Amino acid sequence: MPTLPALVGRKKSGEKIVGVVAWDYQMARIADRAGADLLVVGDSVGVNLWGHANPFEVTLDEMIVVARAVRRGAGSALVCCDFPYGPLQQGPASAVAAAIRIVKETGADLVKLDGAGDHLDGVEAVRRAGVPVFAQMGVTPQLALRYGVDYAALSKAGAQVPDSLAGELVAEAKRLEAAGSSMIDFTNSGPVAGRLVTEAVSIPVLGGFGGGPWLDGRVRMAHAAIGYAASGLDTPADTYAQVAQVAHSALAAYAADVRAGRQIKGGIRVADSGR
Repeated sequence: MPTLPALVGRKKSGEKIVGVVAWDYQMARIADRAGADLLVVGDSVGVNLWGHANPFEVTLDEMIVVARAVRRGAGSALVCCDFPYGPLQQGPASAVAAAIRIVKETGADLVKLDGAGDHLDGVEAVRRAGVPVFAQMGVTPQLALRYGVDYAALSKAGAQVPDSLAGELVAEAKRLEAAGSSMIDFTNSGPVAGRLVTEAVSIPVLGGFGGGPWLDGRVRMAHAAIGYAASGLDTPADTYAQVAQVAHSALAAYAADVRAGRQIKGGIRVADSGR
């Protein structure tokens, strides 16, 4: 079973760390058996699974329900639960209370704090409470204005932070490590800033959107990796599978069988019973 010290050891040896964003028990089981080191319960569940307009609508109670399911599905992988927007921004005491709730009620191994560089006191307080922190940094919707970056452009596939921001981002990573972060999630890193940040700290640096081999590992949504989104029915994405298309074909075949009164695979035909 991977541990946080073991992941630090992988950074030193150059062995990449595999992270998967999962939001339910079944996907957690599948990702764990596929060899994921880390299962991240992202607040992206609100947009990608529940259809919210943005992740700010997700509550702490909802994150706890989702994280419980993922924890039950995880075998050897570590489980990390995102803070929703609010507890970190409300101050260290609020952050500690949320972290303790998450760990006690879900069994998560660590918590992920988005925009952690603006709340180093919160990072340090959570760490002092005994909860490991996966600190997010980089250019996010909340931080784009500060860096003078068009976040809409960075949301496109392959987008990376400007190389000119590398020095500032290296300094931020060092502050996060000094505050007690166990790992860093570097959004939209790029090969220049990503490499410099990764080399500047002793803790693992992973990347989700915009990540690459210049980091210590990668985190990707399971649903994105397998092509689960309904949008894939119209425009197939560059993914490892096209699950949305397979599911659509299977359900369409099921619907056709029901309407034609044919035997339903895996079920009992009732069309001839007179009901």
